[in-house]
Amino acid sequence: MTLLRPTLLALALAAASSPVGAATVIRGARVIDGTGAPPREDVTLVIDGDHISLMGSGLRAKMPAGTKVIDYTGKTIIPGLVSDHGHIGSVDGSKSGLPELYTRENGLRQLRQWRAYGVTTVTSLGVNNPDIFYPLRADLHAGNADGADLFGADRGIGVPNGAPPAKMMQAGPNQLDRPATPEEARADVDAAAARGTDLIKIWLDDFNGSLPVKMKPEIWHAVIDEAHAKHLRVAAHVYYLEDARQLVDAGVDILAHGVRDKPVDPGFIEALKQHGTWYIATLDLNEAAFIYARHPGWMDRPFFQHAVQPDLAKQFADGAWRDKVNNDGSTPVNEEALQVNLKNLKTLHDAGVKIGFGTDAGAMPLRIPGFAEHRELALMVDAGLTPLEAIHVATQSAAQLLGLDDRGVLANGKRADFIVLDNDPSGDIEATTTIDAVWQRGRQVSGPVDTFKP
Repeated sequence: MTLLRPTLLALALAAASSPVGAATVIRGARVIDGTGAPPREDVTLVIDGDHISLMGSGLRAKMPAGTKVIDYTGKTIIPGLVSDHGHIGSVDGSKSGLPELYTRENGLRQLRQWRAYGVTTVTSLGVNNPDIFYPLRADLHAGNADGADLFGADRGIGVPNGAPPAKMMQAGPNQLDRPATPEEARADVDAAAARGTDLIKIWLDDFNGSLPVKMKPEIWHAVIDEAHAKHLRVAAHVYYLEDARQLVDAGVDILAHGVRDKPVDPGFIEALKQHGTWYIATLDLNEAAFIYARHPGWMDRPFFQHAVQPDLAKQFADGAWRDKVNNDGSTPVNEEALQVNLKNLKTLHDAGVKIGFGTDAGAMPLRIPGFAEHRELALMVDAGLTPLEAIHVATQSAAQLLGLDDRGVLANGKRADFIVLDNDPSGDIEATTTIDAVWQRGRQVSGPVDTFKP
């Protein structure tokens, strides 16, 4: 970190000033920069437009006229979180998977919620309506729409009579491709590439035996080959170790879920490292399937309650619903899948595999945008990562997965996307839930979460 001299700060402020406004100086905060480094105390950030023009420690100097100074002494600042796996437009209240839910307004509602919880960049991995998604993405990239910045995987490529399940995801004809032949698969990739997709998404598995078929190898081989020919990366929905192993050997770029059927082995670990494959655990996915029926104490806190729409809150309060979940035969399966996933994440992280960050939030009502990402951080720490390691995965590492070098860390020249916290999460990851303010593109866009309306 730069140790700023008063003269250097004055020059930076003079350069940042413009006829339409002056720089903003934030001072006094503890900063966790997202690189995994320890927190730094008494940091000053100079915000020039949408980026950080200068960052350093231990500085007090006279500010030029018009400089906005914000004192965050006692607060902790971390980068805005980056989600590598979510979905927009699939959920509203307790409803999900209906084509009519995929509207610009519903997508923006969710993106505003993500941002209020400090998730300033979101990747929607498939089941997107291109007619809505691409104009929305362009507006968010340009700062002309109000919500987390957006990237995505176009429609995504599923399986005829298979994943994603039609009962869960009643996608419209413009939201999902289900090719039956390699030729159709290549054509679907080409069409997504022509529309300008960021990634290609495939659903490979049978949802833990709940579906009659998996994607045929000749289909996913064709998708990977064609995507790479178009200079696009492929993210795969997986569950089983053997499927993940075959995909990695075939060159898939991202495993969009964790391996949940058995422990990973040294050969698989070496293959991930050799191919540079990214791994997103989505720990919250399996926990969310049962945890709300048990009503843990954090469900009574405003941080959780302000993420829950009224219809979903009614469901959580329904004793019959809770009994049904608690007695459902799938609950022990989800519990075991979570435990396997936790152990595999720790093994892969310690081995140096590239780890991304995501939750599948927005795919179903129980995967709650914004709140899910903070549960994911807590579960990563439960898995054995330190709080600083978990924050690093959710910021710098997650941005690197998307190929974004303008965010994910707090440093000179980076986007001024960050979260201001009342407490220090380096010792207790739960402190990420003490949000005082969220900044995006150099301006404060929200305050404490208990002022947010879902």
